[in-house]
Amino acid sequence: MSKKITRTSNQPPLSPDQESSLDKVAQHRYIEAATADNTRRTYQSSIRHFEKWGGLLPANESMVMRYLLDHAEHLNPRTLSLRLTALRQWHHLQGFPDPTDHPEVRKTLNGIARLHGQPKNKAKTFRLPHLEKIIEQFDQTVSLKATRDRALLLVGFFGAFRRSELVAIEIEHLTWETEGLLITLPRSKTDQTGEGKVKAFPRSNSPLCPVSAVRLWLEASNLQQGPLFRGITRWGKLKSQSLNPASVNLILKAAAKNAGLAFAPELSSHSLRRSLATNAHRSGASFESIKRQGGWSHDGTVWGYIEEAQHFEDNAVETLLAKPNG
Repeated sequence: MSKKITRTSNQPPLSPDQESSLDKVAQHRYIEAATADNTRRTYQSSIRHFEKWGGLLPANESMVMRYLLDHAEHLNPRTLSLRLTALRQWHHLQGFPDPTDHPEVRKTLNGIARLHGQPKNKAKTFRLPHLEKIIEQFDQTVSLKATRDRALLLVGFFGAFRRSELVAIEIEHLTWETEGLLITLPRSKTDQTGEGKVKAFPRSNSPLCPVSAVRLWLEASNLQQGPLFRGITRWGKLKSQSLNPASVNLILKAAAKNAGLAFAPELSSHSLRRSLATNAHRSGASFESIKRQGGWSHDGTVWGYIEEAQHFEDNAVETLLAKPNG
Protein backbone atom coordinates (compact mmCIF):
# COMPACT_ATOMS: atom_id res chain seq x y z
CA MET A 1 0.00 0.00 0.00
CA SER A 2 1.49 3.38 -0.98
CA LYS A 3 2.12 5.97 1.69
CA LYS A 4 0.64 9.43 1.31
CA ILE A 5 3.17 12.23 1.69
CA THR A 6 1.87 14.90 4.08
CA ARG A 7 3.37 17.94 5.73
CA THR A 8 2.25 19.44 9.06
CA SER A 9 1.62 23.16 9.41
CA ASN A 10 4.68 23.75 11.64
CA GLN A 11 7.12 22.35 9.08
CA PRO A 12 9.21 24.84 7.08
CA PRO A 13 8.16 25.36 3.46
CA LEU A 14 9.74 23.05 0.92
CA SER A 15 12.33 24.30 -1.52
CA PRO A 16 11.54 24.16 -5.26
CA ASP A 17 13.86 21.14 -5.60
CA GLN A 18 12.09 19.33 -2.77
CA GLU A 19 8.67 20.12 -4.24
CA SER A 20 9.85 18.81 -7.62
CA SER A 21 11.17 15.64 -5.99
CA LEU A 22 7.84 15.00 -4.25
CA ASP A 23 5.98 15.65 -7.49
CA LYS A 24 8.13 13.03 -9.24
CA VAL A 25 7.45 10.51 -6.49
CA ALA A 26 3.69 11.07 -6.80
CA GLN A 27 3.87 10.96 -10.60
CA HIS A 28 5.82 7.70 -10.53
CA ARG A 29 3.26 6.17 -8.16
CA TYR A 30 0.36 7.03 -10.47
CA ILE A 31 2.21 5.82 -13.57
CA GLU A 32 2.92 2.54 -11.78
CA ALA A 33 -0.78 2.22 -10.95
CA ALA A 34 -1.70 2.87 -14.59
CA THR A 35 0.52 0.02 -15.79
CA ALA A 36 -0.91 -3.49 -15.62
CA ASP A 37 1.02 -5.94 -13.43
CA ASN A 38 1.82 -8.24 -16.37
CA THR A 39 3.09 -5.32 -18.44
CA ARG A 40 5.23 -4.06 -15.58
CA ARG A 41 6.80 -7.49 -15.10
CA THR A 42 7.49 -7.74 -18.82
CA TYR A 43 9.19 -4.33 -18.81
CA GLN A 44 11.30 -5.27 -15.80
CA SER A 45 12.37 -8.49 -17.50
CA SER A 46 13.33 -6.53 -20.64
CA ILE A 47 15.46 -4.09 -18.64
CA ARG A 48 17.23 -6.99 -16.91
CA HIS A 49 17.93 -8.56 -20.31
CA PHE A 50 19.46 -5.31 -21.57
CA GLU A 51 21.66 -4.94 -18.48
CA LYS A 52 22.73 -8.59 -18.53
CA TRP A 53 23.87 -8.10 -22.13
CA GLY A 54 26.09 -5.27 -20.90
CA GLY A 55 23.87 -2.27 -21.45
CA LEU A 56 24.22 0.71 -19.15
CA LEU A 57 21.40 2.95 -17.99
CA PRO A 58 20.79 5.64 -19.01
CA ALA A 59 21.62 4.40 -22.49
CA ASN A 60 22.54 6.29 -25.65
CA GLU A 61 21.63 5.70 -29.29
CA SER A 62 24.83 3.84 -30.19
CA MET A 63 24.43 1.42 -27.28
CA VAL A 64 20.83 0.67 -28.27
CA MET A 65 21.97 0.16 -31.87
CA ARG A 66 24.62 -2.37 -30.76
CA TYR A 67 22.01 -4.16 -28.66
CA LEU A 68 19.69 -4.46 -31.68
CA LEU A 69 22.46 -5.67 -33.98
CA ASP A 70 23.67 -8.27 -31.48
CA HIS A 71 20.20 -9.77 -31.15
CA ALA A 72 18.81 -9.20 -34.66
CA GLU A 73 19.22 -12.83 -35.75
CA HIS A 74 18.35 -14.46 -32.43
CA LEU A 75 15.32 -12.62 -31.07
CA ASN A 76 11.95 -12.24 -32.73
CA PRO A 77 11.51 -8.65 -34.02
CA ARG A 78 8.38 -8.32 -31.90
CA THR A 79 10.44 -9.22 -28.82
CA LEU A 80 13.05 -6.62 -29.75
CA SER A 81 10.33 -4.02 -30.20
CA LEU A 82 9.04 -4.85 -26.72
CA ARG A 83 12.56 -4.50 -25.31
CA LEU A 84 12.80 -1.01 -26.81
CA THR A 85 9.40 -0.07 -25.41
CA ALA A 86 10.66 -1.03 -21.95
CA LEU A 87 13.80 1.06 -22.43
CA ARG A 88 11.71 3.99 -23.61
CA GLN A 89 9.49 3.70 -20.53
CA TRP A 90 12.49 3.56 -18.20
CA HIS A 91 14.07 6.71 -19.68
CA HIS A 92 10.79 8.62 -19.56
CA LEU A 93 10.21 7.72 -15.92
CA GLN A 94 13.75 8.69 -14.94
CA GLY A 95 13.67 11.95 -16.88
CA PHE A 96 16.40 11.06 -19.39
CA PRO A 97 16.35 11.57 -23.18
CA ASP A 98 14.86 8.60 -25.02
CA PRO A 99 17.60 6.84 -27.04
CA THR A 100 15.06 4.61 -28.79
CA ASP A 101 13.47 7.62 -30.51
CA HIS A 102 16.52 8.21 -32.71
CA PRO A 103 15.70 7.84 -36.45
CA GLU A 104 18.54 5.36 -36.99
CA VAL A 105 17.27 3.16 -34.18
CA ARG A 106 13.75 3.12 -35.63
CA LYS A 107 15.05 2.39 -39.15
CA THR A 108 17.22 -0.44 -37.85
CA LEU A 109 14.31 -2.05 -36.02
CA ASN A 110 12.13 -1.76 -39.15
CA GLY A 111 14.89 -3.37 -41.21
CA ILE A 112 15.23 -6.24 -38.75
CA ALA A 113 11.48 -6.80 -38.92
CA ARG A 114 11.57 -6.91 -42.74
CA LEU A 115 14.49 -9.34 -42.90
CA HIS A 116 13.80 -11.57 -39.92
CA GLY A 117 10.09 -11.13 -39.31
CA GLN A 118 8.01 -14.28 -38.95
CA PRO A 119 4.27 -14.86 -38.88
CA LYS A 120 2.91 -14.43 -35.39
CA ASN A 121 2.26 -17.72 -33.65
CA LYS A 122 -1.46 -17.93 -33.05
CA ALA A 123 -3.16 -20.17 -30.54
CA LYS A 124 -4.80 -23.15 -32.22
CA THR A 125 -8.58 -22.91 -32.49
CA PHE A 126 -10.95 -25.85 -32.26
CA ARG A 127 -14.60 -26.52 -33.10
CA LEU A 128 -17.55 -27.46 -30.91
CA PRO A 129 -17.30 -31.21 -31.71
CA HIS A 130 -13.73 -31.08 -30.38
CA LEU A 131 -14.95 -29.43 -27.18
CA GLU A 132 -17.63 -32.11 -26.85
CA LYS A 133 -14.94 -34.81 -27.06
CA ILE A 134 -12.91 -33.09 -24.35
CA ILE A 135 -15.90 -32.74 -22.03
CA GLU A 136 -17.13 -36.31 -22.60
CA GLN A 137 -14.07 -37.76 -20.87
CA PHE A 138 -14.79 -35.75 -17.71
CA ASP A 139 -18.30 -37.21 -17.62
CA GLN A 140 -16.74 -40.69 -17.47
CA THR A 141 -14.60 -39.86 -14.43
CA VAL A 142 -15.98 -39.25 -10.95
CA SER A 143 -13.42 -37.09 -9.18
CA LEU A 144 -13.10 -33.60 -7.76
CA LYS A 145 -10.44 -32.73 -10.33
CA ALA A 146 -12.56 -33.87 -13.28
CA THR A 147 -15.52 -31.82 -12.03
CA ARG A 148 -13.32 -28.76 -11.59
CA ASP A 149 -11.60 -29.11 -14.96
CA ARG A 150 -14.93 -29.56 -16.72
CA ALA A 151 -16.27 -26.32 -15.22
CA LEU A 152 -12.98 -24.50 -15.80
CA LEU A 153 -12.81 -25.27 -19.51
CA LEU A 154 -16.49 -24.62 -20.19
CA VAL A 155 -16.44 -21.28 -18.37
CA GLY A 156 -13.13 -20.42 -20.06
CA PHE A 157 -14.52 -21.21 -23.51
CA PHE A 158 -18.00 -19.69 -23.30
CA GLY A 159 -16.73 -16.69 -21.35
CA ALA A 160 -13.76 -16.16 -23.70
CA PHE A 161 -11.72 -15.47 -20.59
CA ARG A 162 -8.03 -14.76 -20.49
CA ARG A 163 -6.34 -17.28 -18.24
CA SER A 164 -5.50 -14.61 -15.65
CA GLU A 165 -9.19 -13.64 -15.53
CA LEU A 166 -10.37 -17.23 -15.33
CA VAL A 167 -8.31 -18.13 -12.27
CA ALA A 168 -9.17 -14.80 -10.62
CA ILE A 169 -12.92 -15.54 -10.52
CA GLU A 170 -14.23 -15.74 -6.97
CA ILE A 171 -17.52 -17.16 -5.77
CA GLU A 172 -18.51 -13.64 -4.73
CA HIS A 173 -18.32 -12.68 -8.42
CA LEU A 174 -21.17 -15.07 -9.32
CA THR A 175 -24.77 -13.89 -9.62
CA TRP A 176 -27.42 -16.53 -10.23
CA GLU A 177 -30.39 -15.43 -12.32
CA THR A 178 -33.44 -17.27 -13.64
CA GLU A 179 -31.96 -17.09 -17.14
CA GLY A 180 -28.52 -18.30 -16.12
CA LEU A 181 -25.31 -17.06 -14.53
CA LEU A 182 -23.59 -13.67 -14.47
CA ILE A 183 -19.86 -13.45 -13.71
CA THR A 184 -18.51 -10.02 -12.81
CA LEU A 185 -14.83 -9.31 -13.38
CA PRO A 186 -13.74 -6.55 -10.99
CA ARG A 187 -10.69 -5.88 -13.16
CA SER A 188 -9.29 -7.13 -16.44
CA LYS A 189 -6.69 -6.28 -19.07
CA THR A 190 -9.10 -3.96 -20.89
CA ASP A 191 -10.61 -2.60 -17.66
CA GLN A 192 -7.64 -1.43 -15.62
CA THR A 193 -9.69 1.24 -13.82
CA GLY A 194 -11.72 -1.46 -12.10
CA GLU A 195 -15.19 -0.48 -13.34
CA GLY A 196 -15.99 -4.16 -13.73
CA LYS A 197 -17.17 -6.25 -16.68
CA VAL A 198 -20.12 -8.64 -16.60
CA LYS A 199 -20.30 -11.81 -18.69
CA ALA A 200 -23.59 -13.66 -19.09
CA PHE A 201 -24.02 -17.43 -19.43
CA PRO A 202 -27.55 -18.50 -20.45
CA ARG A 203 -28.82 -21.73 -18.92
CA SER A 204 -29.33 -24.60 -21.38
CA ASN A 205 -29.93 -28.35 -21.61
CA SER A 206 -26.71 -28.85 -23.55
CA PRO A 207 -24.05 -31.16 -22.07
CA LEU A 208 -21.72 -28.21 -22.62
CA CYS A 209 -23.75 -25.86 -20.39
CA PRO A 210 -21.27 -23.87 -18.28
CA VAL A 211 -23.99 -22.91 -15.79
CA SER A 212 -24.65 -26.55 -14.90
CA ALA A 213 -20.92 -27.25 -14.79
CA VAL A 214 -20.33 -24.49 -12.23
CA ARG A 215 -23.28 -25.70 -10.13
CA LEU A 216 -21.88 -29.24 -10.09
CA TRP A 217 -18.43 -27.96 -9.13
CA LEU A 218 -19.77 -25.90 -6.24
CA GLU A 219 -21.81 -28.85 -4.97
CA ALA A 220 -18.87 -31.25 -5.23
CA SER A 221 -16.36 -28.86 -3.64
CA ASN A 222 -18.75 -27.40 -1.06
CA LEU A 223 -17.10 -24.01 -1.60
CA GLN A 224 -18.91 -20.98 -0.22
CA GLN A 225 -16.49 -18.12 -0.83
CA GLY A 226 -13.09 -17.22 -2.22
CA PRO A 227 -11.44 -18.50 -5.42
CA LEU A 228 -13.75 -20.52 -7.64
CA PHE A 229 -11.06 -22.58 -9.36
CA ARG A 230 -8.50 -23.86 -6.86
CA GLY A 231 -5.58 -26.21 -6.85
CA ILE A 232 -6.12 -29.79 -5.73
CA THR A 233 -3.46 -31.84 -3.94
CA ARG A 234 -2.37 -35.28 -5.12
CA TRP A 235 -4.54 -36.69 -2.34
CA GLY A 236 -7.62 -34.93 -3.74
CA LYS A 237 -7.79 -32.18 -1.14
CA LEU A 238 -8.76 -28.64 -2.12
CA LYS A 239 -6.20 -25.90 -1.66
CA SER A 240 -7.18 -22.48 -0.35
CA GLN A 241 -5.50 -20.52 -3.15
CA SER A 242 -6.59 -20.21 -6.77
CA LEU A 243 -5.02 -22.10 -9.64
CA ASN A 244 -1.87 -20.70 -11.19
CA PRO A 245 -2.68 -19.13 -14.60
CA ALA A 246 -0.18 -21.48 -16.28
CA SER A 247 -2.24 -24.44 -15.04
CA VAL A 248 -5.00 -23.60 -17.52
CA ASN A 249 -2.65 -24.43 -20.42
CA LEU A 250 -1.68 -27.75 -18.84
CA ILE A 251 -5.27 -28.74 -18.06
CA LEU A 252 -6.48 -27.97 -21.59
CA LYS A 253 -3.59 -29.77 -23.31
CA ALA A 254 -3.90 -32.84 -21.09
CA ALA A 255 -7.66 -33.01 -21.62
CA ALA A 256 -7.32 -32.66 -25.39
CA LYS A 257 -4.62 -35.34 -25.47
CA ASN A 258 -6.78 -37.73 -23.43
CA ALA A 259 -9.63 -37.04 -25.86
CA GLY A 260 -7.40 -38.19 -28.72
CA LEU A 261 -7.07 -34.80 -30.44
CA ALA A 262 -3.90 -34.79 -32.53
CA PHE A 263 -3.46 -31.03 -32.25
CA ALA A 264 -3.41 -31.06 -28.43
CA PRO A 265 0.25 -29.84 -28.22
CA GLU A 266 -0.71 -26.74 -30.26
CA LEU A 267 -3.37 -25.63 -27.79
CA SER A 268 -3.01 -22.98 -25.13
CA SER A 269 -5.35 -21.16 -22.78
CA HIS A 270 -5.80 -18.52 -25.48
CA SER A 271 -7.31 -21.23 -27.70
CA LEU A 272 -10.42 -21.07 -25.51
CA ARG A 273 -10.79 -17.35 -26.18
CA ARG A 274 -10.12 -17.50 -29.91
CA SER A 275 -12.33 -20.55 -30.39
CA LEU A 276 -15.33 -18.84 -28.80
CA ALA A 277 -15.09 -16.10 -31.42
CA THR A 278 -14.67 -18.40 -34.42
CA ASN A 279 -17.40 -20.83 -33.35
CA ALA A 280 -19.83 -18.07 -32.42
CA HIS A 281 -19.41 -16.52 -35.87
CA ARG A 282 -19.99 -19.87 -37.59
CA SER A 283 -23.16 -20.26 -35.53
CA GLY A 284 -24.49 -16.89 -36.68
CA ALA A 285 -23.70 -14.68 -33.67
CA SER A 286 -23.43 -10.97 -34.43
CA PHE A 287 -20.14 -9.08 -34.38
CA GLU A 288 -21.27 -6.98 -31.40
CA SER A 289 -22.33 -9.98 -29.32
CA ILE A 290 -18.98 -11.70 -29.94
CA LYS A 291 -17.07 -8.56 -29.04
CA ARG A 292 -19.14 -8.07 -25.89
CA GLN A 293 -18.76 -11.64 -24.63
CA GLY A 294 -14.99 -11.59 -25.16
CA GLY A 295 -14.58 -8.12 -23.70
CA TRP A 296 -12.47 -7.06 -26.67
CA SER A 297 -11.85 -3.32 -26.88
CA HIS A 298 -10.54 -3.26 -30.47
CA ASP A 299 -12.76 -4.17 -33.41
CA GLY A 300 -9.72 -5.26 -35.42
CA THR A 301 -8.97 -8.07 -32.99
CA VAL A 302 -12.48 -9.48 -33.32
CA TRP A 303 -12.46 -9.15 -37.10
CA GLY A 304 -9.20 -11.09 -37.18
CA TYR A 305 -10.85 -14.01 -35.41
CA ILE A 306 -13.94 -13.80 -37.62
CA GLU A 307 -11.84 -13.77 -40.79
CA GLU A 308 -10.20 -16.97 -39.60
CA ALA A 309 -13.64 -18.57 -39.52
CA GLN A 310 -14.50 -17.21 -42.98
CA HIS A 311 -11.85 -18.96 -45.07
CA PHE A 312 -14.43 -21.11 -46.84
CA GLU A 313 -17.25 -18.56 -46.88
CA ASP A 314 -17.97 -16.89 -50.23
CA ASN A 315 -14.81 -18.56 -51.57
CA ALA A 316 -13.88 -17.78 -55.19
CA VAL A 317 -12.47 -21.27 -55.75
CA GLU A 318 -15.76 -22.89 -54.74
CA THR A 319 -17.59 -21.12 -57.58
CA LEU A 320 -15.02 -22.39 -60.09
CA LEU A 321 -15.13 -25.97 -58.86
CA ALA A 322 -18.92 -25.97 -58.91
CA LYS A 323 -19.07 -24.75 -62.53
CA PRO A 324 -19.69 -27.54 -65.10
CA ASN A 325 -16.79 -28.26 -67.44
CA GLY A 326 -16.89 -26.53 -70.76
